[in-house]
Order: sequence, then structure tokens, then C-alpha cells
Amino acid sequence: MKSFVEIDQENNGDYIKLLSAISKLSGLFSESSIPLINYRVAENIFCRSFSANNLSRSDVAFDADYNSIGIGLKTFTCPSNASMEKVAEFNKYSRKLKKLQGKDLALKLSEHRNERIDFANRIYDIDSSLYHIVARRERELILFETDYQKIDITNINSIKENKASLQFEDGNNLYSFNYSKSTLFRRFVIPNDAFHMPVDIIDDPYSLLLDIFNNNKLKPSENQLIPGKNFVILPLYGIKNGQKFVFEKSGLNQWNAGGRKRNENEIYIPVPAVIHHKFPDFFPPIESDKNHFNLHLPNRKVFKASMCQTAHITIDDLKINKGKGLMTKSNKGLGEWLLRNALQLKKGEPATIEMLDKIGYDSVILIKKDDDNYKIDIAKSNSFNNFIKKISVLKN
Repeated sequence: MKSFVEIDQENNGDYIKLLSAISKLSGLFSESSIPLINYRVAENIFCRSFSANNLSRSDVAFDADYNSIGIGLKTFTCPSNASMEKVAEFNKYSRKLKKLQGKDLALKLSEHRNERIDFANRIYDIDSSLYHIVARRERELILFETDYQKIDITNINSIKENKASLQFEDGNNLYSFNYSKSTLFRRFVIPNDAFHMPVDIIDDPYSLLLDIFNNNKLKPSENQLIPGKNFVILPLYGIKNGQKFVFEKSGLNQWNAGGRKRNENEIYIPVPAVIHHKFPDFFPPIESDKNHFNLHLPNRKVFKASMCQTAHITIDDLKINKGKGLMTKSNKGLGEWLLRNALQLKKGEPATIEMLDKIGYDSVILIKKDDDNYKIDIAKSNSFNNFIKKISVLKN
């Protein structure tokens, strides 16, 4: 495919303009002549400029999804032609990794790295992937794309060890694993055909900001995520005796319930009563004509969805019927995504909390675009617990 610089130039786009503008404002944060661009800002600029799906919130292998291409976005200082940069953290596996060394450690790191990429491919229906790099030097940005390959486990070689790190190659790239930080680094090399963009950092960016503020009517952002107003976090599990568990015949295993013949992908996502108590207007009433809405999945599929499993909730002394679960109308849309793609379960194989722990995601985030459209995505383990802690200070 064409480089993103070429795509931007052909469409008279904003990508280069925005990168240049942010770079010129580096004096707000640093006195260095090397432009400073926060990595989150770089991600947001890329996604805005190319209408890419921003995946950074989901904490998966890719930062963006551009037309089914997984994009790793990186910005870093690079005074020479190459730099070792972080590509993965393995804090979750640090205890087990400490017991390994040499090739055994390289193999295990590679397995975890590849599993993380495979998981993102399944969740977001990614066909291919690449890294888009914004390297920074004195008064200059350097933009280029490079491969985003899985580690070739069959070709691990050139293993070197010292007290601080393990280094190895796979025939394509050079990797280094830092023991203390449990972090994997990869060597990125600037190619000869990279795009070089001069940057003149503004001497007094504060005056510019004051001019903008004084001479323009600034519109407040309407895209910020506000708990209960436009997003909630839901668990994929229940709690029993203080322990997480996945319901045997409901929730992710609703297909296993009795009473009637069910589709093998039939599931629903539990909606705890606390969500209705805190945010009674987030979901439509279960008995309303507007109970059905569009649910946008991360793989770009859209299903009709609704609230199910009637629950009687008392809010402000009023008894209101709410739904205990979120289900797609086809009784299989969510199941195909979560059971088959995320957990890779065989038909008839129950989901368990151990499986959720293994992939590192036990919750989902639900974003309300409007009354007729909701967007769902995975959320890493303990996201629901952390969400409940944050909203506990909100008034009922």
C-alpha cells in the first residue's frame, strides 16, 4: 500500500499539518530543539486524519485499525539511524519469565508476543499489520512505515545474555528483553526513503495560545467519555463469595441453559443492578418500543441488540423494569465475537473465569453514541471493578 504521507498528500489532508503544528508548540513542554510529541497526541492525530479506529483505549497489540490493517503507532527520539523501542510489556508473566533464561526465555517471550498479536487480529478482524513511525531529531520529523510481524519462533538466533537483559534475533528483527522492567524492545531502522519534515519550534508559544483564545470562540469538546452519560463498563462474570466466576448456564454460557433449543453462540452480557441505580437512563427501558438499538462490534459488524432478563429495580422509591443483560437480537452476534474469536472456544465448550484471566480481559466497555447506536469493545481485566470504584463517589 501507499505510505500514509502519500495518502495524506493526495487527499490534501491534515496529518502533516497537525504534526507540524504540534511540533512547533514543543516550547510549551521542553527547551530542547528536538520536537516533543506525546504518544497519545500522535495516536489521536493519526486516527483523526485517516478516519482510523482508535484502539489505544483497549490495550491491545495495535493502536489503530485502518481498513482492517492493524497499525502500531510509535514516536521516539532517534539521533542516529536506528533505535531500540518498547513493543510489549510482560508484567503479568514476570514471575514465570524470571525462571527462564537463554533460548527458553526467548521462545516464551515470542509466544506471548505472538499470542497478543493473534488476539488483536481476531477481535478486530485484522487482515495485515504495520508500524507507522514518527521519529524525532533536532528541528526535524522523520516519517516511515515498517513491518509489524510476529516473531519467527522457528528462526530465533544470536542469543546474548547479561545481568540486565536478553538479546536475540529472528531473521527479521533484533529484540532485547529488559529483566527489571519485564519489557520487550525491538530495533527500528530508518529507511533511506523515509519522509523528512523540517520543524521550526515557535519561540513564544504562549503568546500564540493567548491570541487563539482571545480571537476565537472555542467550542467545548463533546467527545469526552463521561461515566453513565456516554459509557459504562460491564463485567463478563459474576461474583460469588467474593470470587469471580462465569455463570454455568447464563451470561457467556447462556447457550448451555435449558428450556428450549438454543444457538451454540447464544450469550448475553450481564448488567449489574448498580449500573441501573447509578445511571438509570443509560439503557432503554426493557418494555419500551425503543428497546432495540444498533450494537457496533469491533470487527465492524453491526447487530440489532436489546436488553433482556427483566429485573425489578427500585429507584427513588419507584419500581422500574430494567434488563439484567445485553443480548444481540440474532442470539449469536455477541457469541461469535466473544466465544469464537476472543476465547477461541469450540462449540459446546463452556467459558470459564480462568479463560478470561488467560487472555487478560474480563470486561467490556459500552459507548453510547446516541439512543439508537451503541459501540462495544473489550476491556482489560479488573476494568469493571475499577469503574465501580470510580463511580462510587457519584450521587445515586
